[in-house]
Amino acid sequence: MLVIISVLHVFTVSVLLSRLPTDPIKEYKSCYNEKFHLLLNMSEIEPFLCENYRKQSAIFGTNKVDLPYGTRKGERYFDVALKKLPKCDLPDEIRNISCKKCVVVGNGGVLRNSTLGKKIDSYDVIIRMNDGPVLGYEDDVGQKTTFRLCYPESIFADSLHYDPNTTVVLMMFKPHDVKWLSELLLHRTVSTYGFWRKPAMRLIYQPHQLRVLNPLILKQVSQNLLNFPTSFPKTEKPKHPTTGIIAITLALHICNEVHIAGFKYNLTSLNSSLHYYGNDTMSVMAQNEYHNISAEQMFLRDLIDHKTVTNLT
Repeated sequence: MLVIISVLHVFTVSVLLSRLPTDPIKEYKSCYNEKFHLLLNMSEIEPFLCENYRKQSAIFGTNKVDLPYGTRKGERYFDVALKKLPKCDLPDEIRNISCKKCVVVGNGGVLRNSTLGKKIDSYDVIIRMNDGPVLGYEDDVGQKTTFRLCYPESIFADSLHYDPNTTVVLMMFKPHDVKWLSELLLHRTVSTYGFWRKPAMRLIYQPHQLRVLNPLILKQVSQNLLNFPTSFPKTEKPKHPTTGIIAITLALHICNEVHIAGFKYNLTSLNSSLHYYGNDTMSVMAQNEYHNISAEQMFLRDLIDHKTVTNLT
């Protein structure tokens, strides 16, 4: 099954990318990036959910689809949580930048000793993911964070990592995730039932720093870009995109130029470092049944080969 998905993915993305404009003069004259627009192949959608999300859900049909690619089964918790979030758009200081140059920083071990810290910090928008730390790793990964994508099990809970300039983008994969957010915003005791790892029991971020990722972007990554099927056999674990590939897609939505760093999995060396921090090895990722790393690596290679994104590592 994975081989078939990968072959279909390579064919679909290669055909799509081959149709993208390659005139560098045209791109130089305007910060509008037609490559991104054609690649995403979708009407303009808001990257984050607002309190009136039900209207957009009805337009795009996500109200008829269960989480994570829709809102069904989570509506009552969405209603509570989104009402408590005062903002649902890009921060003013980011929205006011006319031509946004962004870098998406992965957590790959390839960043160790890369000395890319200063270069990463020079971008207009810096997107990080999960609990990849910056403290103690500034020389290699920088210290600024504009957006950090995470979910209840991967959000920072220790105030040591708090950054007042960071906007946290929460990905909701199951109803328990939305319930978790609503309980925290209501200052109630959080239930840990239904999580694969204990989630954060408190928020170190202020409500105005929180956003909820539009499930349409998750759907776009899974079904349009990675070409995953809409359903999987009962004998096979359903495949979901990694946070990294989701972060890149978010960057394609909000940025005019996208660079990436720290996106390299060497599955041929299972003892190599998985992350630039910690001691996990590549064997951990090789055993993960919920991601199709081969399909994601081929997709990234196509983006890089067609100069849609630039790889710093």
